[in-house]
Amino acid sequence: MKKKEKKRIDDVLELLDNTYGLDLYCYLDYEMPWQLLIATILSAQCTDERVNIVTKSLFKKYTTVEAFASADILELEKDIYSTGFYRNKAKNIINCCRKLLEKYNGDVPSEIEKLIELDGVGRKTANVIRGNIYNIQSIVVDTHVKRISNRLGFTKESDPEKIELDLMKVLPEDNWIRYNFQIIKLGREICVARNPKCNVCFLQQQCKYFLDNIKR
Repeated sequence: MKKKEKKRIDDVLELLDNTYGLDLYCYLDYEMPWQLLIATILSAQCTDERVNIVTKSLFKKYTTVEAFASADILELEKDIYSTGFYRNKAKNIINCCRKLLEKYNGDVPSEIEKLIELDGVGRKTANVIRGNIYNIQSIVVDTHVKRISNRLGFTKESDPEKIELDLMKVLPEDNWIRYNFQIIKLGREICVARNPKCNVCFLQQQCKYFLDNIKR
């Protein structure tokens, strides 16, 4: 990596830290690791706000991994209907919890290889668990991280796994977890999908999207 590019990346990370701080927080509500796993499965193609509304009552009705594993699928479908793709999600949640009981005594594993073998769990969900539950440095490539990392010029890829690998190369490992949180906040407030608010963005002078397109 060229010295100039490294400084640009370091400047981006410093500005993110200065603006959003170093605190780590999760946008999904949970108390137990298995609850975060289920909430993350539900969050596919659904907003965190909607998931939190659904899980508020869902986790009162199903209070254990065993309860989800033995749930009636039609009833569970009704319980999670508003999150979208409810049939697949209900099936995945039940099968995921059954595997947790069969293989891991109901505990959520930390190894990514074990996590992605669970129904409904891809690398994004696995990295959410690893970062939030086990504090393992992980990069979660959601829609915000994908969009903004491309705009910043950290990657040119569209495939989430390839984006994850690119970010692991250019970002210091100590920044991986908080980069997720910071970029999500930036994506919700400023760098939105349509009509990004480049005029008020604190990353203007480090952003290739702004410098190549907006400033011209």
